Amino acid sequence: MAHIEHVAIWCRDLETMREFYVSQFGAVAGPLYRNCARGFQSYFLSFSAGARLELMSLEQPLANAVPAPATGLAHFALALGTEAEVDAMTARLRAAGSPVVDGPRRTGDGYYESVVLDPEGNRVELMGC
Repeated sequence: MAHIEHVAIWCRDLETMREFYVSQFGAVAGPLYRNCARGFQSYFLSFSAGARLELMSLEQPLANAVPAPATGLAHFALALGTEAEVDAMTARLRAAGSPVVDGPRRTGDGYYESVVLDPEGNRVELMGC
């Protein structure tokens, strides 16, 4: 059964946003992740009830960087369980006409995922555990 794994937000000031959620809501921040090839950096913040928030920013947008709005919702992630389930769901959605915009692939920070668009163009990240 799929469940929401995390919600991601594009940020202008990554460190200020991290400190806000840590100090005001008791989130625990993981280590800073950087992908220099894409000009991308992020933190995953964990909350005591198990929910996670991904704070993301582009250091200096590069020609091959992921297009991003200045701020706001980036995507939400559904945990499917396994890599095979990510592959199968991605194939099923592609066959049904849903755009697959990335993956399936193993990311630089170790996740196995693909990204599809829902009917209104929202990015849905499908994750294997």
